[in-house]
Amino acid sequence: HSAPNYKGGFGFHPMLCFADATGEALSSVLRPGNAGSNTFLDHVSVLDEAIAQLPERVAQGHHSGDEIEPARELIVRTDGAGCTHGFLFACRERRVGFFTSAISNSQIEGAIYETRGLEGFWEPALRQSGEHREGPAVAELSELVNLTSFPEGTRLIVRREPRHPRPPRTLVFELTYRYAGFYNDPNGEPPELDQLTRAHA
Repeated sequence: HSAPNYKGGFGFHPMLCFADATGEALSSVLRPGNAGSNTFLDHVSVLDEAIAQLPERVAQGHHSGDEIEPARELIVRTDGAGCTHGFLFACRERRVGFFTSAISNSQIEGAIYETRGLEGFWEPALRQSGEHREGPAVAELSELVNLTSFPEGTRLIVRREPRHPRPPRTLVFELTYRYAGFYNDPNGEPPELDQLTRAHA
């Protein structure tokens, strides 16, 4: 079932899940090249198979339909392809925390523009070692956007970095900074949450 994709290639569009603690591949699905990147049913299938591969002392309470309290916290991290309501509500049903990259929209753009000039609103970003980084900063914009369609407790954290030559995609185009954001639901301060979601990179 290989197929052409929108990037001009031909082949497959697999989806995979790895355990951050060990680097082990937990689950995967081989899909045709024209499969959608944000097909939430595929994300849920891969998540369920990944949970099933974990030791039961870790997985208990996180299977679909489990009524017992989880013994361990689980968190899933995805890029923007996982930013669908279907997938996030499936995570909540399984009591799995989530970090998923935010996709640019008018609400996020407006929230970022509202913070211009409010330097006290932004906190220094952290390196993986825990030290402050010079330049990048992090802020929570949850109160500036409407998150009622997301699972209760969802937060929006945005990171800004000084622009540099050939910058990657940004939530808002401006000459001073580039912006990246993510939705999440675990507790914590914005800099620590930003540090956690970037650890996989």
